[in-house]
Amino acid sequence: MSRKPKIPFVVGPTAVGKSALSIELARKIPVEIISADSRQIFRYMDIGTAKVSRIIRQAIPHHFVDIIDPDGYFSAGMFSEQARQVIKKILSRNKIPLVVGGSGLYIRALIHGFFSGDIKDRQIRIRLEEELASKGLEVLYERLERCDPEYARKISSRDTQRILRSLEVYQVSGIPFSEWHKKGNQEAFFEAVQIGLRMPREVLYERINQRVDRMFEQGFIEEVKALLQKGYSSDLNALNTVGYKEICACLRGEISLEEAKSLIKRNSRRYAKRQMTWFGRDRTIRWYEIQNKQDLAGIANKWLADFKTF
Repeated sequence: MSRKPKIPFVVGPTAVGKSALSIELARKIPVEIISADSRQIFRYMDIGTAKVSRIIRQAIPHHFVDIIDPDGYFSAGMFSEQARQVIKKILSRNKIPLVVGGSGLYIRALIHGFFSGDIKDRQIRIRLEEELASKGLEVLYERLERCDPEYARKISSRDTQRILRSLEVYQVSGIPFSEWHKKGNQEAFFEAVQIGLRMPREVLYERINQRVDRMFEQGFIEEVKALLQKGYSSDLNALNTVGYKEICACLRGEISLEEAKSLIKRNSRRYAKRQMTWFGRDRTIRWYEIQNKQDLAGIANKWLADFKTF
């Protein structure tokens, strides 16, 4: 029986240094990087999502960066299926797929497949509940009939909770709720070897604050203005995320520039805390402490040595 190939992952909270470590690893081993970041998939959103430069992406192949427009749809389920195929192609080229990112749901879906119980998105659920209040249950049920007629036939058109839940699952995963009842957990063909980066909370929070300051220096406001000028609505899911939503509110005159900057820092810190909670539940991750950029080369060398022992 053939052994599953070992695929390295670099995970952790925002601003901890995942991209920098992946570039350091790329200098030492022949890798192609698979971005597991639910926002870097969008074009025209570079500064606010902290994408690596185009020069680096030309030197080191990056997958799942700039693949759809901000009004496009892409889900964790779609990422799971497509990324598994990309991993096979990278292996066929005798390269090493290196998965890098902080989107926990994307990473879980890639490694373990999806249970419908795992598929949750608070923002999508809130929006569905707002639609329920403004448009009524009939409109939502008709939408369910279009996207998942099989499940719609099985439930009552007045079953609010099941209608909301099935639409939430569909919007997050891109797969009808009825299909989840037919499929089991689809474990990956590879063995995931996860390295997690972490640092003292006060150090991470200061790095987040500094990153936000750099974003504004790099032209973050102009990036958001350009998106709006292209006709993209601030109501899009892509723009209703940390950084973009605060600047959109600023541009509408709802908050000041300083308030926007302060809120972005606060909300980014909260997001980092949620990421650490998510990844902290995964006992398979091997954690490495990082203090500054000078640690990266040492961590890369140590991890490469450890990788052989997994």
